[in-house]
Amino acid sequence: HVQLVESGGGSVQPGGSLTLSCAASGFKYKSSGCMGWFRQSPGKEREGVAVIDHDGTTPHHADSVKGRFTISKDNANDTLYLQMNSLKPEDTGMYYCAADPGWGPSEMMGADPADVDYWGQGTQVTVS
Repeated sequence: HVQLVESGGGSVQPGGSLTLSCAASGFKYKSSGCMGWFRQSPGKEREGVAVIDHDGTTPHHADSVKGRFTISKDNANDTLYLQMNSLKPEDTGMYYCAADPGWGPSEMMGADPADVDYWGQGTQVTVS
């Protein structure tokens, strides 16, 4: 039984920072696949923000967040992070942690969310 539990969302002013965490359990595919962060803003489709491979060595970031967000993974503690700096109002949305045993990082970034196997419940980020 896979569980992904996000934390760390909140409200910040533009230019501020937040760090999101995702605690994973039951994800047995630790030698393959990816984990990542997606976000969904009101009236918009869910989009990939950042994805990292199973051993945490190959990160991919969306163009809109490059240079501001950094994804990382602590395999010892089965935790995924998203460090978000220089936040903008357009970064506002529900942020979801996701995991899938079959995708490579670049594939998962562009994947249809319906095809991604596991999701957390989401954590809200508001920048205003």
